[in-house]
Amino acid sequence: MADNVTTKILRAHLAGGKLEAGTEVALKMDQALLQDATGTLAWLEFEQMGVDGVRVRQATQYIDHNMLQTGFENPDDHLFLQGMCEKYGAVLSKPGNGISHWAHAEAFDIPGETMLGCDSHTPHAGAAGMLAIGAGGLEVAAAMAGEPYAVTMPKVVNVKLTGTFPPWVSAKDVILELLRRFDVKWGKNKVLEFTGEALARLTLPERGTICNMCTELGATAGLFPSDQQTRAWMKSQHREEDFRPLEADKGAPYDEAVEVNLAALEPLIAKPGSPDDVVPVREVAGTEVFQVAVGSSVNSSFRDLTVVADVLGERKVHPRVSMAVSPGSRNVLLLFMVSGGMTKLIKAGVRELEVACGPCIGMGFAPPTKAPSVRTFNRNFPGRSGTEQDLVYLCSPETAAATALKGEIADPRDVAKELGITWRAIDEPAAYPNDRSGYVWPPAAGEGAKVEVRRGPNIKPYEFPPVLPDTLEGEVLIKLGDDISTDGILPAGARILPLRSNIPAIAEHVFEYLDATFPARARAKGGGFIVAGENYGQGSSREHAAAAPANLGVRLVLAKGFARIHGDNLVNFGIPPLTFEDPHAHDGIAQGDRLRASGIHAALRAGRALAVENLTKGTRAQLAPRLTERQREILVAGGAVRWLRARREARP
Repeated sequence: MADNVTTKILRAHLAGGKLEAGTEVALKMDQALLQDATGTLAWLEFEQMGVDGVRVRQATQYIDHNMLQTGFENPDDHLFLQGMCEKYGAVLSKPGNGISHWAHAEAFDIPGETMLGCDSHTPHAGAAGMLAIGAGGLEVAAAMAGEPYAVTMPKVVNVKLTGTFPPWVSAKDVILELLRRFDVKWGKNKVLEFTGEALARLTLPERGTICNMCTELGATAGLFPSDQQTRAWMKSQHREEDFRPLEADKGAPYDEAVEVNLAALEPLIAKPGSPDDVVPVREVAGTEVFQVAVGSSVNSSFRDLTVVADVLGERKVHPRVSMAVSPGSRNVLLLFMVSGGMTKLIKAGVRELEVACGPCIGMGFAPPTKAPSVRTFNRNFPGRSGTEQDLVYLCSPETAAATALKGEIADPRDVAKELGITWRAIDEPAAYPNDRSGYVWPPAAGEGAKVEVRRGPNIKPYEFPPVLPDTLEGEVLIKLGDDISTDGILPAGARILPLRSNIPAIAEHVFEYLDATFPARARAKGGGFIVAGENYGQGSSREHAAAAPANLGVRLVLAKGFARIHGDNLVNFGIPPLTFEDPHAHDGIAQGDRLRASGIHAALRAGRALAVENLTKGTRAQLAPRLTERQREILVAGGAVRWLRARREARP
């Protein structure tokens, strides 16, 4: 039987179920990836699993998000994470070592392996032929405890790439083109597998840019074959022994097919509010800009930074513009410094930020109020930058550099012509620096039990959600529309992110940008319900967007549809995500309406629709638990930790 790359990896890691699209499969995970914004809660959950050590081949904890140490909270979390890694056998990447996805690509991505990460951009590792999936922290904790990861068997889409990039067009424009054609929910329960003759010319960093933002299409993963480009990358990182070829068989079947001709692309840009509001740069050229940022996990490679240095050259950033760069890893920074690129940027007036996610999640370098900011990042949901009334555009490094020179959004082709800038291809270095000093390896077997983990005052123990009652009655606390992101549910930013290890404290910020009265009203009402539109909970994997509403007493979420990861997170925290059988029923419910649901347990056990009564209006709506049998069991059991512990105790 001819198999595509996705199916080959799935088949090799199948721990339960059948490889039939739409059914649930269980997958053995080789690796786990954690970062500090979600990692503290994940480790607190791991403690509840009752195991004495990590049971995947490798777990790696990165500190790359919460690095602004404006108080004790973040450094306390860092000490806690280091202690947990030492105690349970995980690798620690210290602050400044690298943004997780770039640093992992350098040191640990291995073709053919699987990886689960509590960061939604974990699919970045698909650039190296890994099936890497983003999930909530509890899912990652369970995987580290040796549990297989359960996921809906995805459809596999053949994204065929042909042609050659014209000057001033690059990998970022490929993923922006897909977002322009489709939208932020098109890829749900799909793996986007890239094929075509253009792959021979796409380097690993370019592939990483594309795979990283497959998440913005809602996809389970993005995946490239492991080929000569992969081998060249592994060799440049001094670990060619990790290379293994992995390609689709001739005539391998796919569920869908899409073609992108690189030669037909032009510079693209996503307008403020959503990564899928994409237009050609020329359509918004001339828009006054106050800030430009280059970096994040999607565009912080040596190639991307060098492009910016080439464009700026001996010129200066426009006087009105504040510009900053964030290298993707310590090794990228070292190489960029040696090449002279960083010197060029500094002379041009660019601020050099530390090796971190930084502005991508509102952790510093926030833009001014209602002042356009052009960024090479992967998300621009309202307020994600740390500024409530932001105007963030997403683009390629080429467009960002041209914009910085002009002080307004500019097509790099026009700027090159105007200023006489010659385009040149940036070759991948044959060898990167091999500095692994930023990693801390766990102690020898048996030594971890002696480690005493430090827990600062902001680190609160894991809270079990209340067991789901059979009848629920309460008020609709908030009524929302389509595409509400986890940034909208629980904002990022330097003020709120440090509270990630303290659910009661962070719960006070739920829906802060949409309705700041929500936490107080929820507590006063003794909890209640959330009603939302399509694709509720898109974006970041942060399970805090489920845990914090649960802490406030939210017991049901009724929506037209749920993003994959957030739906899973709600289940894990004992909140049924129920889908309107008739989407128009959403229109008949208002904020403040009182609802009642009865016979919840029987409906969940049977997998049948649940009638929810609107006591205020005297109407009824049918809500379907579009969940697997496993998820329905978790809800009845009172959340994933209770369910997992009961299963472990029942094993002989």
